[in-house]
Amino acid sequence: MSVLLSVTDLHISVEGKKVVQGVTLNVRPGEIHAIMGPNGSGKSSLVNTLMGHPKYTVTSGSAAFLGKDLLALPASDRAARGLFLAFQYPKEIAGVTLRSFLFAAHKAQSAVRDSLPKIISPIKFKKALEEKMKTLHMDGAFAERFVNKGFSGGEKKKAEVLQMAMLQPLVALLDETDSGLDIDALKTVSEGINAMRSPNFSAVMVTHYARLLDYVEPDHVHVMVNGKIVESGGMELARTLEKEGYQKYGISEAAA
Repeated sequence: MSVLLSVTDLHISVEGKKVVQGVTLNVRPGEIHAIMGPNGSGKSSLVNTLMGHPKYTVTSGSAAFLGKDLLALPASDRAARGLFLAFQYPKEIAGVTLRSFLFAAHKAQSAVRDSLPKIISPIKFKKALEEKMKTLHMDGAFAERFVNKGFSGGEKKKAEVLQMAMLQPLVALLDETDSGLDIDALKTVSEGINAMRSPNFSAVMVTHYARLLDYVEPDHVHVMVNGKIVESGGMELARTLEKEGYQKYGISEAAA
């Protein structure tokens, strides 16, 4: 099976500090990967770097997406080709409605990516958006609010999943999408992710706890400690971490 996203011996620094030290990861079509690890282990740094955040500097290693050099592309081109990042702390965009934001993003990406249906008419897009919102149990009026302005934590995460559902990325990078969610919001967000599962959708889910994985079961689980992937396995690894924590990797419970 071909590899969609290939990360090879990637080293990343922030302001001269090493935060990722030699990560290798291969994501194939239809696969869901979970990256777990204690705070400060480099999980968020990894996915933000892959999406093109200018704060992070790749000091060595490589990353390829659809066989092309990912690191040579600006963030906008990475998104247009089908890479998506759901932020841990989504930003507010005052004055721009969620519907307008999504229509502009969809139109820009569909012009580049053949796998994304082209919806030129704002009316047709509005109808498609409303249908997706129903599946996420979101009121239609939500789309007329400014992006993340005044949203609760759960609403911000639902908005991220809605964006993912409308833009249909080939690979989604989910940065602690479960953080700050109550159980009902977690179920709704998980339903949205599970609804995307298909041979045409892959994801890398960054999480601190295993509770998200109770609802979205990954194909592969990786443990990241001190900037390195130190162990990989299946769902049984996540359950072990939930019971035992990260002490076996030299991380105290307080630090985790």
